[in-house]
Amino acid sequence: MSSDDTRRAAKPGHRTTTRLAAAAVCFGVMLGGGALAAPAAFAASANQTDIVLGVGSNESQRNFSWYSAADVAQVVQVGYASDVVGGAFPQVVKSIPATGGLTTSNEYNRFATVTGLKENTSYVYRVGTEGDWSATYTFRTQKFSGDFNFLFFGDPQIGSSGNVPNDSAGWVDTLNVATSAYPNAELLFSAGDQVETANNETQYEAFLQSDKLRQIPFVATNGNHDVGSKAYEQHFNTPNVDRTAGANTGSGSGGDYWFIYKDTLFLDINSNSRDASHIAWMQKVVAEQGAKAKWKVLAFHHSIYSPGPHATDSDVLDRRNVLPTAISDLGIDLVLQGHDHSYARSYLIHNGEKANADEQAGADQVVAGPGGVLYVTANSASGSKYYDLQNKGFWWLSVQNQEKVRNYSAIGITSSAITVKTLRSQANGTDKPVNSIVDQVTLTREAKPDTDSQQLQVTVPQAAPGEFVWNVDGTNGLVNLGQAVEAGDHYAAVGSINPIRVTDTRTAGPQWSLSAQVSDFTSGAKSFSGKYLGWTPSVTEAGGDAKAGDRVQSGFTGGDGLSKSSALGSAAAGHAKGSAKLGAALDLNIPVDVTDGTYQATLTLTALS
Repeated sequence: MSSDDTRRAAKPGHRTTTRLAAAAVCFGVMLGGGALAAPAAFAASANQTDIVLGVGSNESQRNFSWYSAADVAQVVQVGYASDVVGGAFPQVVKSIPATGGLTTSNEYNRFATVTGLKENTSYVYRVGTEGDWSATYTFRTQKFSGDFNFLFFGDPQIGSSGNVPNDSAGWVDTLNVATSAYPNAELLFSAGDQVETANNETQYEAFLQSDKLRQIPFVATNGNHDVGSKAYEQHFNTPNVDRTAGANTGSGSGGDYWFIYKDTLFLDINSNSRDASHIAWMQKVVAEQGAKAKWKVLAFHHSIYSPGPHATDSDVLDRRNVLPTAISDLGIDLVLQGHDHSYARSYLIHNGEKANADEQAGADQVVAGPGGVLYVTANSASGSKYYDLQNKGFWWLSVQNQEKVRNYSAIGITSSAITVKTLRSQANGTDKPVNSIVDQVTLTREAKPDTDSQQLQVTVPQAAPGEFVWNVDGTNGLVNLGQAVEAGDHYAAVGSINPIRVTDTRTAGPQWSLSAQVSDFTSGAKSFSGKYLGWTPSVTEAGGDAKAGDRVQSGFTGGDGLSKSSALGSAAAGHAKGSAKLGAALDLNIPVDVTDGTYQATLTLTALS
């Protein structure tokens, strides 16, 4: 039952609707580690079908989904592959109860999540109930940090050609070619349109034929051919799903979801809906999760920068008018798309325009400035349908390709770059064999300041000529308070101003004072009050009878802090001639509900004499 052409029982066509929730149980209490030692599958009941190993919320989780013929309580059992002896399932396992209900095809679906997996470990699992188990499958985790690669596939759309077996054979072959070339690939990522007809279980059975979908975590995207039935969300157990984001109907699948894998935040939206909730949802997720990852990858089905006939559809034009600025503002690095059954790679795009007028077509290295985004559109992975190129000179196209052979993309992510390599899973003549390259590009970012740091910018008025002179002692006009650290009920950052040198050579020695006041700290549209900044002035180099001002505490626990003018230093009437250097230690205490970002404020210094 481990072969890729396993047959499944035919399914009835009864339709109903149900809302589902996934069960999650912590894993790892009872099990030990080991290397893969079991065959891919064992003889078992045919009552459990449509099994999919889905991606979890992070590297240590896996989501499971499957169908059963009867409405009975079921579990997923997970054990170490090293504990398989003589083909028998391990005795020591973790059993996770499944949730689910009646499906649109009059079967019963089951969802479960395993958490707490160990890195670099091989596991075996089966689903069902005592005496009625599925085949046993294997999967393995890899390192939970560092470089990784995943495989991206365009619209399998099984049944689109009118020949389901042929479409399925092409899809299975692409999976085999891709996973053989990249045996350490950690995700299988779909651009959507798994099937031609949303409620057709025969097409779903053909799509799910390969055991690769039970061995490597699958990332599903909702395509326009998937949305007309609840079958999509009954088949795929997606993590952190929000079904209120994007229109969801009683008979259609909807929702957006996210997960973090290693150092990358993945967002996957249901672009069948064009309402504004997608943008609000992405903003919320990036605000809450973005600081945990270095890269951000967004996926949705309807390509807004494709070379095919859908590029000029009215609904695609609408998405192209609405989404790009939000995508740039969110700091998305890479956007993965499908829908147009042809390959395209955009120039770097910022706010819906070419980011760099000098970027050359087909460049194999691109460097993104702030807001620069790379958009990739996948060709068919199954060969079920291809669209011709429009060849209208679309401004966004750096590369376009349509050879009408199957493709896939291998995407590698490191701490410093994302590489997208698109290859043929089907030969195009002798000069373009299987796994020859269609296109390859490496994306890096321009160097930029640490977005988790906080800075204080000092603006100093020009000193008037004459006997009393003061200026910033040094060349750096920007004071870096570093990265705020959690301190119980607030975040704290410390630093010091650049020293201020005051020189007074007036004969009478009239009194003088130097005071300062800080503005609010801002980061784009976000801000917090300058009252949270306090200081402790000091005379760092004595002269001219200068004295330091009083300490001003941060207003976090009360008071106005430096949001009101406060003395840095002064000298009384009759003071000696001379020069002094004034400094101040800064103390910033910020409420924990302040949104992360790089904030700047202006410290205005005023001299009275």
